[in-house]
Amino acid sequence: MTTLHLLGTGAAFSDAHRTTTMLAVEVRGSIVVIDCGGDVVQRLMAAGLDLDQIEALIITHEHADHVGGFPLFMEKIWLAGRRRSIAVYGIAPALDQARRLWESFDTSTWEGVPPIDWREVAYHANASLIDDATWRITASPVDHSKPCIGLRIESRRDGALLAYSCDTAPTDTVVALADGVDLLVHEATGEGYGHSSAAQAANIAARAAARRLLLVHLPPAALLDEPLLAEARRQFAALELGEEGGNYPI
Repeated sequence: MTTLHLLGTGAAFSDAHRTTTMLAVEVRGSIVVIDCGGDVVQRLMAAGLDLDQIEALIITHEHADHVGGFPLFMEKIWLAGRRRSIAVYGIAPALDQARRLWESFDTSTWEGVPPIDWREVAYHANASLIDDATWRITASPVDHSKPCIGLRIESRRDGALLAYSCDTAPTDTVVALADGVDLLVHEATGEGYGHSSAAQAANIAARAAARRLLLVHLPPAALLDEPLLAEARRQFAALELGEEGGNYPI
């Protein structure tokens, strides 16, 4: 069974119980982590996930709430005993930001730090990111203030389909990524430059014929009240607010 773990569900600033939006997708001994704006390793451990089963880290874009925790991620997996390399995927600006953050620390005396296998993702529609016996993951540019990618994730083990909008204004790109998926994870920061409201996310889910919609990248609760959620559910009934630390079988 493929499972989505919501390691964090907040926008760059959210309520006290939410950290930045970070995801992990797990299927039988293989884990793909998406973004590391906060302490993603602590959240992986809280979810009961085995750090040595992380196959890849995907960084969707260069903003601090999506990549700012990268040095801590590397330090913690090293201290946990990992020695094999870690594949880090992203478009060029995202990887450049991760490198700058990592290189700002002197790690010259850290023996056995896992080598970083930097893997640049092409910045065009349906770019292949991972295609192996376990995963088929593609990426497409979305509509944000900085270059950013959304994802379509297929588990080859059981056929589960998941899409993630990342940070974006409403865009046909996400409709295509989410076409017929079992679960769409869409941001709901609020309508504005490079972001979406809950109702706009619901409209995308309906147009994509997704089965379920989880809202993440959530603002403080005062900005996402019941009337706004009710409006969104009128467009797409199978809508839920992402739960911090929640596990969602797909």
